[in-house]
Amino acid sequence: MAEVIALVDYGAGNLHSVENALKRVGAKVKVTADPDVLRAADRIILPGVGSFNACAAGLRAEKGVIEAMRERVFVGGAPFLGICVGMQLLATRGLEHGVTPGLDWIEGEVRLIKPTDTSVKVPHMGWNDVAMTPHAKNHEVIEEGEAYFLHSYHFHANSGKDVLAMTDHGGGLVAAVGRDNILGVQFHPEKSQSYGLTLLSRFLEWKP
Repeated sequence: MAEVIALVDYGAGNLHSVENALKRVGAKVKVTADPDVLRAADRIILPGVGSFNACAAGLRAEKGVIEAMRERVFVGGAPFLGICVGMQLLATRGLEHGVTPGLDWIEGEVRLIKPTDTSVKVPHMGWNDVAMTPHAKNHEVIEEGEAYFLHSYHFHANSGKDVLAMTDHGGGLVAAVGRDNILGVQFHPEKSQSYGLTLLSRFLEWKP
């Protein structure tokens, strides 16, 4: 039987585009906010667009969703992928419009991008390099290439071991984080053409 990929619907994700991209690489997708579906899913993807605090509030408003994700990922070992703000929500807290608690699955905080070069504009928008960190060179899902970014805040991880890839926009920015069966990417795979589709395909095959 084909694996079921749960795409979490909490009113803050680019769901249609992500769902279409997943279907293009052969995934069986269930768009859901049902805790029982999440607990039974083979893999979970958490998308996210907008502000950190709005996304965090939307996720917490879905009764039982965070608990079901935590159970399936930490106890059941299901592979997890956070996309854009879905990746940022993995952090301990976000500093957009005040301090907002995150999921705290990967310790760190989400801060405003402050380029060292004043000619560099925020938001970071458009195509940019994804450069692997030395310890993550042979990662099974994330690989070097070019991806599409759109964000004004960035993930500052407490431990460099959790950073899988970087990009540069007036200074280094985290492009991907990960630990065990948890992954997060700041860029949009669904907007990153062949690079993004290949990444999603690799995620579907990933056995952490």
